[in-house]
Formats: sequence, C-alpha cells, structure tokens
Amino acid sequence: MSVIITDVGFQPDNWADGFASPDDAAPGQGLALGPDADPATLKDRLGDIPIIRIAFPGFADGRGFTVARRLRLLGYAGRLRAQGHVLADQYAMARRSGFDEVEISDDLATRQPEDQWRSRANWRRHDYQARLRAAS
Repeated sequence: MSVIITDVGFQPDNWADGFASPDDAAPGQGLALGPDADPATLKDRLGDIPIIRIAFPGFADGRGFTVARRLRLLGYAGRLRAQGHVLADQYAMARRSGFDEVEISDDLATRQPEDQWRSRANWRRHDYQARLRAAS
C-alpha cells in the first residue's frame, strides 16, 4: 500500500487507472517514468496524459526533480507525482520542481508521520529566495 501526500497532508490515492510505460501507455492513461527519462520525447503527447508518476529509487537520487521541472517547462499541466524514496525534508523541493503530490510507502509514512510533511506544506514561504527577500 502507499500514502499520497499533498499540501493538506496524507490523502487516499484517488487515481485508479494505473500507470504504464511511455511505450505502452494509451491516451488518457497514467504514465510511469524513471529518473533518467527524457521529457522531450513526450512533448507531442503531454496534452493526452492526465498524470505522470516519476520514480525516486533512492533518497539521494534527485534526478526526478529535474525531470519534473523539464516537464513543466515543456508545458505539462497535468498531475505530477513523485513516487518512492522521497523524504519529508524534500517535500518543498518537490513542490517547487513542479510536483503536485508525493507517493510514499506505508513504512516510510510510519517513520515520517503526517505532521513532518505538513510542517513543510508552506513551501512557497520557506524557500531560500523568500528568506533573502525578507532579510533585505
């Protein structure tokens, strides 16, 4: 099982249509990407993909943040989900990169309960640039 995290905390997963690889996905189906995916290969299909899930195979692997940012810069406006080894401390970075939500295992949710994630939900206010603007 897994837990979905948004700015309001832990949520049930309301995506029931599954995920497919870029080669196997039909229009309207969710897409599962690895951290080494090239978003440019999806440019002509972005309007047909309601949700994209990007895998994070390890806590120290930040390539998924780059994939998310590139998708947003290409114009992707659908749901973007980080999935796997994402820590509560990385939630603000995930949101600033373009992710709408994070999917973690029940085990990780037990080790990092909802209050740890919610404390980072005000990701716009607590970024480095906001702190610099406030100091000047």
